[in-house]
Amino acid sequence: MPRSGARRPTLEDVAARAGVGRGTASRVINGGARVSERAKEAVQRAIGELGYIPNRAARSLAMQRTDAVALVIAESEERFFGEPFFAGVVRGIGTALADVDRQLVLLLAPADRTATLTDYLTHQHVDGVLLLSLHDDDSLAARIAEHGVPIVLGGGVPPRDGVGFVENDNAQGARLAVEHLLERGRRRIATISGPLDMEVGRVRLRAYRGALAAAGAEASEDLVAVGDFSQASGEHAMRALLDRRPDLDAVFCANDLMAAGALGVLREAGRRVPEDVAVVGFDDSRLALSTHPRLTSVHQSPEAMGHEMVAMLLDLMAGKVDVHARMLPTHLVVRESS
Repeated sequence: MPRSGARRPTLEDVAARAGVGRGTASRVINGGARVSERAKEAVQRAIGELGYIPNRAARSLAMQRTDAVALVIAESEERFFGEPFFAGVVRGIGTALADVDRQLVLLLAPADRTATLTDYLTHQHVDGVLLLSLHDDDSLAARIAEHGVPIVLGGGVPPRDGVGFVENDNAQGARLAVEHLLERGRRRIATISGPLDMEVGRVRLRAYRGALAAAGAEASEDLVAVGDFSQASGEHAMRALLDRRPDLDAVFCANDLMAAGALGVLREAGRRVPEDVAVVGFDDSRLALSTHPRLTSVHQSPEAMGHEMVAMLLDLMAGKVDVHARMLPTHLVVRESS
């Protein structure tokens, strides 16, 4: 190791100590090809003896990359910090990027702020972009694509060619939830959907209706209420459903936060869960284990989604053109609420 105050070892010092040319030493340090095992061992030994630390910024410039990946979440701070799903995706992305020595840049971009991000999300600042929770009126993905930066969407509407796409199987999950309630003998099954300006909200609602239709069960519009994935919207929607259909005997909620809100309203209304009204959520988050009663919920893995988004983005950054959309499976976890 270099002594305190001593001159910092350079690439030239490493090459001289190893008895190789500067270009060979550089290829070893940067993982390049066309280097013999003997030269590689000599350079690595010299690095250890000198305590050489590569200049990350210079290496990135030479390789024409920033070593940074941006995760853009098109939501407000309130929703980002309030919904467990986002924390899981960030954990998965952060772990996957750390494994390949890339830096994560996290950006929150609700609809009224996305215009200012376009100039930043270029090759000068990031090597690739991960986009999450886009709404229908958000043109951010198209604007970034114009810069030629590799992009992977987490959910939303499947994009055009050249843009990666990873999603959990929302239709499968919603179908499993409704079929479970039907198997329990429920026949007046309501739903609290997610926002309908997002594909995830529309898909889960369509699957709810499809499962009821396939079973010949009632699929009346007065059994449908729209939420925004917040707990408060679940409370508001549950009150509206009870006012319209006091005879309902089950409710499928499009996420666990809205289900928690629904459970509170049912308790206030004197409805026993699951005896009077069965409740199923979607996410299988930690919240599902702390509600009373514990919540039956569709399991999806936000961590796995984050991992898969990074894997797909790395493929795009490496120039692979045969990258396709990936749908991740879901399954139902049955607990006391149903």
